[in-house]
Amino acid sequence: VSVILLATGLGPGVCSGWEGSGDWAVAMGLGVAAVAGCLLPWGLLAVAFGCSLFAVWKLGLVQRLRYRVIKEEGAHGVKYVFTLVGGHISPILVACEKIGIHVVDTRHEVTAVFAADAVARLSGSIGVAAVTAGPGLTNTVTAVKNAQMAETPVLLIGGAAATLLQGRGALQDIDQLSLFRTLCKFCATVRTVRDIVPVLRKAIAVAQSGTPGPVFVEFPIDVLYPYHVVRKEVIPKSAPKGVVGKAVNWYLHNHLNNLFAGAWDKRDISPLPVDHPMATANEVQCCMEMVSRAKKPVILLGSQATLPPTPVDNVRAALESLAIPCFLGGMARGMLGRDSPIHIRQNRRDALKDADLVILAGIVCDFRLSYGRVLSKRSKIVAVNRDRSQLLKNSDMFWKPTLAVRGDAGSFLVRLAEGLRGYQAPRDWTQHLKDGDVKKEKANCEKAEEEVMTHLNPLKVLHRVEHLMEEDSIIVTDGGDFVGSAAYILKPRGPLRWLDPGAFGTLGVGGGFALGAKLCRPESQVWIVYGDGSLGYSIAEFDTFKRHKTPVIALVGNDAGWSQISREQVPLLGSNVACGLAYTDYHTVAEGYGGKGFLLNRENEDQMDNIIRAAHGECRNGNPTLINVLIGKSNFREGSISV
Repeated sequence: VSVILLATGLGPGVCSGWEGSGDWAVAMGLGVAAVAGCLLPWGLLAVAFGCSLFAVWKLGLVQRLRYRVIKEEGAHGVKYVFTLVGGHISPILVACEKIGIHVVDTRHEVTAVFAADAVARLSGSIGVAAVTAGPGLTNTVTAVKNAQMAETPVLLIGGAAATLLQGRGALQDIDQLSLFRTLCKFCATVRTVRDIVPVLRKAIAVAQSGTPGPVFVEFPIDVLYPYHVVRKEVIPKSAPKGVVGKAVNWYLHNHLNNLFAGAWDKRDISPLPVDHPMATANEVQCCMEMVSRAKKPVILLGSQATLPPTPVDNVRAALESLAIPCFLGGMARGMLGRDSPIHIRQNRRDALKDADLVILAGIVCDFRLSYGRVLSKRSKIVAVNRDRSQLLKNSDMFWKPTLAVRGDAGSFLVRLAEGLRGYQAPRDWTQHLKDGDVKKEKANCEKAEEEVMTHLNPLKVLHRVEHLMEEDSIIVTDGGDFVGSAAYILKPRGPLRWLDPGAFGTLGVGGGFALGAKLCRPESQVWIVYGDGSLGYSIAEFDTFKRHKTPVIALVGNDAGWSQISREQVPLLGSNVACGLAYTDYHTVAEGYGGKGFLLNRENEDQMDNIIRAAHGECRNGNPTLINVLIGKSNFREGSISV
């Protein structure tokens, strides 16, 4: 994110500064010498001063700083910086604007990070968010943790108090690094202008290497603002008097010079190499042998299979070549398109019991696989994951891998298909699983036609949306019960066309994910599937959608409650406390933010298709649109987990 090089806003006002080691020890050492000099006779002072100058010259600590504006737009593929403006980061945002990086300001800092997360997932490069110090940063914690658990490379840039004022009670000054160390792969603070480039290059490389994840770089305000502005704040207006005053003044001058020393030296701004762990040839060969002998193989594909460096289209081609039945999860949903003969969507538990070979490609044995308990002890299991701790999670309790591969799942599958060219999984096994799919989906369609006590059947609404959704659509999910139902009904049309929070189960991702998705794929229709509870987190981003011309469609399943929680809480504990909401006019709220709203209920149920088509039209005309669907209670997801 080379924009930071411009963000210093440096001018030609400074003519000399400290170079070389330039650390605090040198500055303090010279400061002590200066204080001692004030107490020496004038002759000795002159000698001491001369010696000091000679030593400094010999060490190369003084040089003339050259003014240089380094423009490197696109050096790391950054097109967007998401933010909520604050004085600590204003120079960064202004510099972005000057060199053509699109600054997208949101209504909450957490949305900025969620949007950066979505850009990283869809573009295969780093996503960037910049927020102001203190509460601006604390507002991002949930999104940063979500990126960590979803394994998304996000660069979070945070403002900070001036270097001299940290820990002294400055405005919004907290220990920000300690806050993010457990959440990020890499945390650093930039102490001098010359450190900006190397710190950012390292942060971006770390974020994308190995198991991707978020990184945090803190920028004190005095490394961002121009020299003359910082000097005015640091250096006293009038010459100080007395020994202490002169010593402090001398120290401040040297601190300022060290801050800007080397600011215009030429530095390499190209991306550092990114490390992608790869399976060994022996590991691929071992898996090939197991696949060739298997009668009932299945592949479980997780989000890691969509990560660079292997293009998702290559992964899809490899899966289609192998023709092994696949269950897709996370960002891998849509990998095989809408209606692939090898994509199995239903009855996963039964399939895993019968399978004699299971390939876990970038998927983890956590709560989503019942901690590994759904895997049969009779099955051979090949686990592929970039992260060793995720690779073997719960293997000491409920399952054991026959082959554990620490490596990239996408490239592993491509190499597997190349080694098994001409191989096809047994068709009778695939057809058996597909028949179960057809039977279950037929039952779901029949359930969609059932009458509910009040309002509309949520399954019916979802089936109509699925039927009318455009082929280039991207689906963003943000909610509990309604979204859980949607996961069974809505079919992503292709790879990288489904966005959900991931293992953290975070509510509130909708606005940010949709914003990032629409910017990455402006030609695609972006749908946000909301529960009415989760909508409350980001409905204000309809203002952002309107201002930044990123029209999306929000489908809100409004059942006036936190139904996923209520479903267990009421029968177990006998109370619906804190689970009830109201049938709020969310369509009116969206219109208040400049969007277009539709209400869909039992009274206009016969107009359902027309309303969905009208939402398409409004979106194409540049209007962010919300369909507020009043839905009744359904037992479709009875027994689903909420904790």
